[in-house]
Amino acid sequence: MKLHIASLTLLCLLTLAVVPAIAQQDLYDNGPVNGQVDGWIINFGYAVSETFHLASNSTVGAISFWAWLEPEDTASTVEIQLGSTGYFSNNLLDQTILLTQSNCFTNNLGFEVCQESGNFLGPALSAGNYYLTLTNATTVNDGPVFWDENSGVGCQSPGCPSSAQEVAFGTIPSEAFTLSGQGSTTGSTPEPTSIWLFGAGALTVVGGLRRKFF
Repeated sequence: MKLHIASLTLLCLLTLAVVPAIAQQDLYDNGPVNGQVDGWIINFGYAVSETFHLASNSTVGAISFWAWLEPEDTASTVEIQLGSTGYFSNNLLDQTILLTQSNCFTNNLGFEVCQESGNFLGPALSAGNYYLTLTNATTVNDGPVFWDENSGVGCQSPGCPSSAQEVAFGTIPSEAFTLSGQGSTTGSTPEPTSIWLFGAGALTVVGGLRRKFF
């Protein structure tokens, strides 16, 4: 019985040791939502493209952005493109993702402003500058989706604020979004050897318990 408890304890400790290695972190944040000034449409054939900078080698795998919607509508999907060759490029990723909607509020123009989040099978990228494009968004009621303009106010990431272009208008102020994933930050992720040594030590403890009680 005590060996069984010790084994469960070992499993829990090893799980905790591995979790930091796969946890996602913010890789680029262009600042918080504004929600009151303007938004740029990202469906019905329109698209908005933004620059972003990665401070280290990273695997991008999630996005959170703010959208204006008609009352009682819900965003469903959006096509996300990542590129290295310029605005509206998609040489690194072109994928339609499901969206989860949260933190909605009504703005001064009567739109619902909501945080839209989704995951995707992102590429491993070297540190540097890239382009994010959102287009072909869909909603439950087939309504418009406007990407919130925040001009990068309050952004904290290296390389921010983003520069932006709209497919029909050209250069525009940048929008509110965050890209997340796995980045190579010094000291935050246990090395495989450290995890192995931790496991070996824990197994020694279990062995000692077995010799003591059986």
